[in-house]
Amino acid sequence: MSLSEWPSASGLNSPLTTPQWPTHGGQAETLLAHFGLPADHPLEDVSANLNPLGPPTWVRDWLTKRLAGLERYPAPDYGKARCAIAAHHQLQPDQVLLTNGGAEAIYLAAALHAGERAAIVTPSFGEYARACRAHRLTVTEIALPAPHFTLAMDPLLAALDSVDVLFLCRPNNPTATLMDSTAMEALLAHTAAIGCRVVVDEAFIGLSGGARPQASLAPLLARFPHLMLLHSMTKFYTLPGLRLGYLLANRVTVEAAASHQPAWSVNHLAAELVAPLLADEAFADRTQQWLNSERPRMAQALAQLELEVVPSHACFFLIRPRISQGSISQRSNSQSSNSQRISTDALFERLLRQGVLVRHTHNFAGLDGEWLRVALRDAPANQRLIHELEKALHDCLR
Repeated sequence: MSLSEWPSASGLNSPLTTPQWPTHGGQAETLLAHFGLPADHPLEDVSANLNPLGPPTWVRDWLTKRLAGLERYPAPDYGKARCAIAAHHQLQPDQVLLTNGGAEAIYLAAALHAGERAAIVTPSFGEYARACRAHRLTVTEIALPAPHFTLAMDPLLAALDSVDVLFLCRPNNPTATLMDSTAMEALLAHTAAIGCRVVVDEAFIGLSGGARPQASLAPLLARFPHLMLLHSMTKFYTLPGLRLGYLLANRVTVEAAASHQPAWSVNHLAAELVAPLLADEAFADRTQQWLNSERPRMAQALAQLELEVVPSHACFFLIRPRISQGSISQRSNSQSSNSQRISTDALFERLLRQGVLVRHTHNFAGLDGEWLRVALRDAPANQRLIHELEKALHDCLR
């Protein structure tokens, strides 16, 4: 069922159209109003992919003590922050550009190719396409096929012959899939030969976890000058309201990107916070321990609900009801043991009414609302989510 045809499960509300869906996670107001729920309806938000352990406990006091700095302009070159980022990635400071969140870095990357041709691996973060439209790029979409969303190398390379810049996300949002380093090197070798820049959004690379955590591609910048990496510090450190990110590339590319950036784009508090955040190794270690403990546990619990679950390399899962939910029906003592189809939209609404906000996928190219994205939280919150999912699935079958 398309979004424009979607009635609410209660049948009382008119359908939402695509532009009315919130474009990002963590935006409940439109949805609550549409479904006739009060603005203060209690919600557990698993729609935004943020580290549940953050912000680090010291950040609030640290910021309070530096409020006096708001009376001065930030250093225009953000030298201290750039040096800290460069040391973290073993690069030179002139390879770093501090940005107002990862979103500004995306728009700066697009600005370097204004009026040219771009390719975007989809489904993926919607800001790539918006940035390309803002800078008049012609966009070709390279689809990751469901249900595994694995990027096949040969079709990808074939699609790049007439492309100036490729945008991809690693790990990918919303699928949580990840292109391994061997495949990335093959892609970079090919794109170097054909003159296509590769922009890799590494917003979730610090949350990839696993027994062998995937590392940033920063060491490859020395070999592939056409590579550009985008980072968002707000995901890992849970500071989305502060807007803090950065761009990594060679010196010439950084200077070109900086020429499109307004002066003092990053505020004083955000810029000063970079160095102490990167120095907090204890927080990073706790995050990896949480991720390596909770993600496999959550993957198993979701699968036991007979949901279709894309294997995750990030701090979130892409899920959808299987075409049939016969066993859920039987476990829940349903009168009928026949398999039934559960609508993803109906499941979304049931969860919202139960007090759980998940991320819809109506505005992700190629997903068309057929999937839901859920963020990984701490153990008690994950357990509550599984309980609410099981209840919602059962209610959808009644």
